[in-house]
Amino acid sequence: MTFSFIHKAYYLIGFFCLFTSILFGQNQKEADSLIILYESGSFQGDELELLKRIAEAETNPERVIEFSELLIKKAAGDSLFYYRQSGYLQKGNALNLKGNNAEALEAYFESLHYASQFINDIQIGSLMISIADIYANMENTQNATNYYNKGIRLLRKVNDSIKIATALLNAGDAYFYSRKLDSALIYTRESQIIFQKQNYLIGQAYSLGNMGMLYAEQGKDAIAEENINEAITILEELGNYYPISVYLTYLADIYVRKNNMKAAFLYAKKSLDLANKYGFKKGISDASLKLSELYEKAGDQPTSYKYYKDHIVYRDSVKNIESVQQMANQEVSQKQTELNLKETALNLSNQQKKNQKVVMIATAIALFLIGLLAFGLFRRNKFIQKTKKIIEEERNRSDNLLLNILPEETAQELKESGKVKAKKFESVTVLFTDFKGFTSYSNNLSPEVLVETIGFYFSKFDAIIEKHGLEKIKTIGDAYMCAGGLPFPTENHAENMVKAAMEIAEFVTETKKNVKATEMNFDVRIGINTGPVVAGVVGAKKFAYDIWGDTVNIASRMESNSEPGKINVSENTYELIKDQFDCAYRGELEVKNKGMMKMYFVNGIKA
Repeated sequence: MTFSFIHKAYYLIGFFCLFTSILFGQNQKEADSLIILYESGSFQGDELELLKRIAEAETNPERVIEFSELLIKKAAGDSLFYYRQSGYLQKGNALNLKGNNAEALEAYFESLHYASQFINDIQIGSLMISIADIYANMENTQNATNYYNKGIRLLRKVNDSIKIATALLNAGDAYFYSRKLDSALIYTRESQIIFQKQNYLIGQAYSLGNMGMLYAEQGKDAIAEENINEAITILEELGNYYPISVYLTYLADIYVRKNNMKAAFLYAKKSLDLANKYGFKKGISDASLKLSELYEKAGDQPTSYKYYKDHIVYRDSVKNIESVQQMANQEVSQKQTELNLKETALNLSNQQKKNQKVVMIATAIALFLIGLLAFGLFRRNKFIQKTKKIIEEERNRSDNLLLNILPEETAQELKESGKVKAKKFESVTVLFTDFKGFTSYSNNLSPEVLVETIGFYFSKFDAIIEKHGLEKIKTIGDAYMCAGGLPFPTENHAENMVKAAMEIAEFVTETKKNVKATEMNFDVRIGINTGPVVAGVVGAKKFAYDIWGDTVNIASRMESNSEPGKINVSENTYELIKDQFDCAYRGELEVKNKGMMKMYFVNGIKA
């Protein structure tokens, strides 16, 4: 029996689903002293503010819910939106920790409603991240990604470093779960840098632990263990136990690979003890599954089966999967049948002592047959679950392949109707890049090195445009094309495109300084234009999402008229970004088939 088909990332999802006030507010010592002060009735000042501080500092989810509901009730009487928003926020955080996803989501939306009343962009952006966390925990990738992008964009505007770092950390977790490890690494490292600059200890602990799990996924056990142990040390001092229970399962995996089963069992059992102590349903599910795997590896099938049953029961309470509950009920029913038959056999033995030997033999045979039946049913159920998992993974793989070719909305339309309608977008920003002298260099490169070099650069380009909410269109040789403002119209696509272009130019420049990064280093020319386009899918067997129109042609001309390391934008784009970016007017230059056109170099973001 093996449970290896269960995705490793299942342990991680939900772990970083913690809003900023959890990440940087929890402190049990402070909570205890504030509770004593509140219950004594001797405090001076605002009662609502004291309740808010208690809910933020408390680490026990049940106590957080208790004080949050008290805060909501008292704030409701005075119609104070700020404290009602805070109360629902802390209640959602506690329910999230307990694994009550539906209730947590409801609390977060209530908090978002009150945050909108006093238009607090920081709270609104942070709540969008918390809502995204819940959707990620429920494996609703589409909604999670949508809310992560909205939240991160809003937090970047208000320039709150800590909340931005928290949002990036959680988004990195979602990308980890969806197996986009490159994106997960980019987001996690950026969050780690911000936490270190701001000297936020618990933020550093979470980013250390996340990096540790990324290293564990890559098989880098030594550095993974070092990061995780350092994170656990910090978290133990702060009394933050939920992440510790998750980290311990990863340490168990590391010691399995070291063939130290004794240490692996120790870490897994410690994880389960913590989860049971604080009522972390998902933690109980994950730790039970880990112990089931360990006992199976040790050859103890009955104990493995016991922990596996605990795992599916708690997993059902978190994810609410009906088929899993049915399997758990069936296993419990089988166990009850076995116990009933044992009791019947014992009564029969007492009543018919003369036939004791016959009864014992019959009972042994019956129990043996029941055991075979129970084991067969268990294996059958396990096989069914494994088959479902394989089918789901294949479906996800197919969907991911389609999403690598088409935007998510377009891919969904294609799956539902078998075709995609062409659409006109009135305002889209298009970017082209091209490497200077690439053709002459490529003549001297082997095919392997050529592909590796292009892949090195374009993989980073992909990560940058994804970070800024843009859409890759295609690559042609060494040319790279992307667009902003589709498939969903947005207002700030020009600004986002220029920011992405600046990161691309900076990456190419930094790569030139690192001779070990790739065998060949290049200079990049970048051109950008804004205007209307038509977008659609071409091809009957090999689908391709593409855009057409004068806007695309002019963007290409902006690139060919650019200079190495420069970002050349058209007048259309300049008018949209001139308030945010410092631009240098180049004058009117001759453009093929278009005559004279005004062009501008982007020098940087305005102070």
